[in-house]
Amino acid sequence: MQVFEAMTPEVTTVGPDTTLLEAARLMRENGIGPLPVCEGQRLLGILTDRDIAIRATAEGLDPRATPVRQVMTPEVVTCFEGDDIRKAAEIMQQAQLRRLLVVDGDGRLAGIVSLGDIALQTGDDQLSGQTLERVSEPSTER
Repeated sequence: MQVFEAMTPEVTTVGPDTTLLEAARLMRENGIGPLPVCEGQRLLGILTDRDIAIRATAEGLDPRATPVRQVMTPEVVTCFEGDDIRKAAEIMQQAQLRRLLVVDGDGRLAGIVSLGDIALQTGDDQLSGQTLERVSEPSTER
């Protein structure tokens, strides 16, 4: 099975100049933690609820005035929509991610694949269990 068969193609995104307040409201309204940061379809980074808490709130930044680009994570781990789902699971395991952004051959955002998508769409209990186990392992990095 290829990633595009399991992924969710509709992804809520924000622009780099969106304020943290607006981004946090989008997260709340949509019940999501990660927000891809895009200019058009070009992926620039990702903003997570953790980025807001650690890089903004803990530093005393004003969420009404601080743009997403100031605290987003610019290095984004991705897979390609044509990749085998096992490769996506392997990437998720290595990077300890529960969600993985999916790009097309031109590097444009195509969707998102989650651990739940892998479990539901593949029906492979061993693959989803192994991925969950490795994603949940305590990180050795500090």
